Amino acid sequence: MFKRILTLRMTFRGVGLSHPRLCPDCAARMSLLRMRRFRIAAISYLNTAPLMWDFIHGKAARDFDISYTVPATCAAALREGSADIGIIPAIAYTSIPDLVIIPEVAIAAKGPVRSILLVSKVRLEEIRTVATDQSSLSSVGLAKVIFNKWLGGNRDFRSLPPDLPSMLQACDAALIIGDPALKVDRSRYHVFDLAEQWRQFTGKPFVFAFWAVRQDALAGTETLELASIFQQSRDHGLEPVHLDSIAREWAPRVGISEDEVRAYLTRNIHYVLDTECLAGMQLFFRYAAELGVVHRVPPLRFLQPLTASSISRLA
Repeated sequence: MFKRILTLRMTFRGVGLSHPRLCPDCAARMSLLRMRRFRIAAISYLNTAPLMWDFIHGKAARDFDISYTVPATCAAALREGSADIGIIPAIAYTSIPDLVIIPEVAIAAKGPVRSILLVSKVRLEEIRTVATDQSSLSSVGLAKVIFNKWLGGNRDFRSLPPDLPSMLQACDAALIIGDPALKVDRSRYHVFDLAEQWRQFTGKPFVFAFWAVRQDALAGTETLELASIFQQSRDHGLEPVHLDSIAREWAPRVGISEDEVRAYLTRNIHYVLDTECLAGMQLFFRYAAELGVVHRVPPLRFLQPLTASSISRLA
């Protein structure tokens, strides 16, 4: 038995992880391995609440050190090495080397997203200046691609504190993201949902963020069931009883009704990094590179799970 454990450690040192559908015997053997404590940079937005369910309400947090920040800072933490795992703006993947993507989990939209809005005093084609909240890199990149490719060319983007009245005093339009966007009074302004715009122009979903891991954080460690931990946390967070709990907690925090919270999390946000979302993300990267919004389009690399067959060869 000890020989088998040693062989597992030597063979899979620094390699992926177990698959959530492994047989119980394989999972039991994998559970004998030690997991190091990874440092997670997370986001405290409503749309991440289902993703973080097991880390807040379950036992997953015991194996991780978690800090909360905004999307752009999550990316900076991975770039600087102060975090091992982070939920990063998708566009940040193009500028941070040596990352791998945790498969099947994302914050995406296949239609209107409601929380990434271009709020304007004028019609869309009349916008010349845009105030941006730099806490979301993907949203700014998306706005630049949409204007450059389909709406007549680049606009003047200006980074300002995320306060809608002040932003609209300084510019024709303001990019509002996250929870504040859910409360925008659409009767007062021209409001454009950027995920909806992208879908109309391309026919594809838009991926705003996903979990990524620094490859050097995996070196020399046993990354026990890492992908399944994040996938299962998402699945648990989306269970109806847990969505009800999230709605009760977050409705007063955001300032919307519980029904609106549930509708947003189940109808507007798509939490699976599926084939359609991957195609949409790769298209966005290609357009962004063609327009000079990003400098390169790296290949998509994923954290590879251990399969049942690879485990069985060690028995």
